Amino acid sequence: MDFQKQEGRIFALGTNGELLAEVTFPTGPDGIADINHTFVDESLRGQGVANQLLQAAAQELRAQGRKTKTSCWYAAQWFAKHPQEQDLLA
Repeated sequence: MDFQKQEGRIFALGTNGELLAEVTFPTGPDGIADINHTFVDESLRGQGVANQLLQAAAQELRAQGRKTKTSCWYAAQWFAKHPQEQDLLA
């Protein structure tokens, strides 16, 4: 799946411009990103898209030298299952 990037957001749109998948990680006043939302359209669920979104977010945060916290339950579970990425956690 091809993802697009905006500041604090990675997402995928369908051919009609509809949102198919998204992870948001705005930066708070403390300079720490908060992965606060993960969304995958029902048509894509069970295909590993949420995992791909979190991998892309982790890559982006690492490239920017930023730390994150997780207020999204999926992101918290994802980091727990990926110990190699936990150095990104604030």
